[in-house]
Amino acid sequence: MLSDRRLIIIYLLLSSFLCNAQEAIKPRPSPLSIVSARYKDTYLKITYSQPHKNGRIIFGKLVPYGEVWRTGANEATEITVTQDIQINSTTLKAGTYSIFSIPEKESWTIIINRDLGLWGAYNYNVKTDVMRFTVPTQILQSAVYEPFTITVDQKNNKAEIVLLWDSVKVTIPIQFNEPKPL
Repeated sequence: MLSDRRLIIIYLLLSSFLCNAQEAIKPRPSPLSIVSARYKDTYLKITYSQPHKNGRIIFGKLVPYGEVWRTGANEATEITVTQDIQINSTTLKAGTYSIFSIPEKESWTIIINRDLGLWGAYNYNVKTDVMRFTVPTQILQSAVYEPFTITVDQKNNKAEIVLLWDSVKVTIPIQFNEPKPL
């Protein structure tokens, strides 16, 4: 039979373990989000974390102009496509890539990069860029997006990846390729 002293030690150890387990389960301040689209046999998925405005000045302050940004929070945003697609009129081969961006006031440089599993943009390597292109920004007059949000607006084989945060909107044109005949 266990002594009272041993029971107390076991109780304290279990209590400590349970407290630490609850601590580990706390939700992230910038939660994970996934957006996807499908056209015939092609599936597109974007995985990103959603930072929130929380009363802060976002672009030009929290996210500096002219610097590489992970396009979200936490790990770098990733895009996966199961078949080749056209992104800004350039072929993106099937696979998984990181999405980085360089925000400016009137336009953003969008970067598709081969490196995966990066935390933020700290180890971003320009040598592993697959493509870079510039898209204009749009200032929204009637809406403010509290969380950073990515949507995919699709009509048949054409779509737009839309990045929204604060009062800024950036649209990336994509086109799904028609399946090749067997």
